[in-house]
Amino acid sequence: MKKPMNEINTDENALSVVDQPTQTAPEEQAQDISEAQVAAILGKPVPAKRGRKKQPSNDDLSKKAGQDAPAEIKTTEKPKTETTAEEAPISEREFEDAAEDKNSGTPSETIDEKPEEMPESKAEEHAPEYVGEAAPEYECEPSQAVQLDGAQEGAPAEDIPLLKVVNLKEWFPIKTSIDKRKNVYLKAVDGVSFELRQGKTIGIVGESGCGKTTLGRTILRLYQPTDGEIIFEGKHIEKLKGEALRRMRPHFQMIFQDPYASLSPRLTVGEIVGEAVKTHKIVPKEQYKDYVVDIMLKCGLQPHYFERYPHEFSGGQRQRICIAKALALKPKLVICDEPVSALDVSIQAQVINLFKDLQESDNLAYIFISHDLSVVEHISDEVGVMYLGNMVEFGSKKDLFSNPMHPYTQALFSAVPIPDPDTKIKRIILQGDIPSPAHPPKGCKFHTRCSKCMDICSEVEPKFKDYGDGHFVACHLYPQD
Repeated sequence: MKKPMNEINTDENALSVVDQPTQTAPEEQAQDISEAQVAAILGKPVPAKRGRKKQPSNDDLSKKAGQDAPAEIKTTEKPKTETTAEEAPISEREFEDAAEDKNSGTPSETIDEKPEEMPESKAEEHAPEYVGEAAPEYECEPSQAVQLDGAQEGAPAEDIPLLKVVNLKEWFPIKTSIDKRKNVYLKAVDGVSFELRQGKTIGIVGESGCGKTTLGRTILRLYQPTDGEIIFEGKHIEKLKGEALRRMRPHFQMIFQDPYASLSPRLTVGEIVGEAVKTHKIVPKEQYKDYVVDIMLKCGLQPHYFERYPHEFSGGQRQRICIAKALALKPKLVICDEPVSALDVSIQAQVINLFKDLQESDNLAYIFISHDLSVVEHISDEVGVMYLGNMVEFGSKKDLFSNPMHPYTQALFSAVPIPDPDTKIKRIILQGDIPSPAHPPKGCKFHTRCSKCMDICSEVEPKFKDYGDGHFVACHLYPQD
C-alpha cells in the first residue's frame, strides 16, 4: 500500500532520527549502494523498502535544523510527543531537492516516501476535452453561424440561394486620425447586393478600378468586410475567423487573372493541384494521386504532366492548371477573376467551354468577372454592372443586353463591336475622368459623366430598385417611389 508524503511511519520497527545509526550487515550495505548506483545511472527512483528507512547523514540533519516542521503529522500512535527541530520529518521541499539531485546525476539519499498521486476528480479536470482533432472555434455569434436567410424551417433547399450579398462594403483606410470623423477611406466596394443560385453564373462587368476584383476577394473572405452580410448556404460567413473560416474554405474557390503569377515555380503540377487536397484531407492518402490525376484529366491535362513544372506549359495550359487547382477541393462556388483575358481567342473558347462543361457535370456556381462583354453574354445567366464601387444595374442576361436602362450600361454596350460592316453603331462617348473612390461625388456617382444628368442627381443618391422581372437599376430617370 502506498504511503502519502504527509504520513510518517512511527512503528517500533522504524528507526528513530535521534538514535545513533545502527550497524547494518555488510551484505545489506552493499545491496543499498548497488541499488543507489543503479538508480542514479538509469535515472529511476530507488524502490522503497518496507519496515526500514535509511538514516540521514549529519549534513542533512544540520540542514533540517533550520526548517519548520509540517503543520500536521499523522502517526499511528495515539500519544503525541513534541518534535524538536532535529527530529523534523522530511518535508516536500527536501523531497523535491532529492528528486533534482537524482535528475542531475548526483546520487541522493534513499527516501521511502513517494509523491502523491493526482485524485481521479482532478485528473478528469486536467484531461483534454477533445481527443484527436481540436474542437472548432467559432468566433462569430452562434446565431449567425446557423441563421437562415429568410427561409422558414422545412422550406425546400432550392428556395435558399447559394450566395446572398447584402449591402456589402469594403473600405480601405488612407488616412486615420484620433477624430474618426476625419478618417479618409478608399471605398472600393460601397453597398453591393445580389443573389446567386446553385448551378448559375453571374457576370460582373465595369471599367478598371470599379471594384470588381475587390468584390470577389471580399466574398471569398480574402479581405475582412467593412460592413454588410455574406450569406453562404444560409449561414453568415462575414464574421467567421480561425478554424471556423478554414473549414468553409473548400466550398468557395477563386481562379485568378494571371496564370503566370498564380502558380508556384517551385512546385510540380501534381503538387500544385494536390496541395490543398492534403491540407483539407479531401480523400484518403492512398487515393491521393489517383484523385489528382482524375481532376487533371477532367480539366484537359494529361497524366504525365503530374511531374512537370509550370514554366514548361503555355498560357492556356497554365490556366487549366489553375482551374484544376480550384476544382480539386470540390467547391460549390468558383469566383473567376478575368480567367481568359490573358489568353488568345482560340484558347479563350476552349477554356470557356471547359467552364460550361464543369458547371453541368458538377453543378457549380460562378461569379465571372470580365471586361469582355461578349464572353459575359455567352457564359452568364445574370449580369451586374458596377461603377465606382456600386452596382448600378443588375438583371438577367436577356433583359440587360436587350434593354439596358442605366446610362452607364448603355455606354458600355455601345462599345461592343458588331461583326457586320454594314451595321453602324451609335457610340456613346463618356465625358470627363473617373472620380476618385476616396472622394466620390455627392448623390449619384455617375452624374459627373452622365449626359442625362438632372439637378437631383447631384444631391440625392438613387435607390437600387427592382423595375420588374428582377431587373434592378439605380437611376433618377426612373420612379424612385
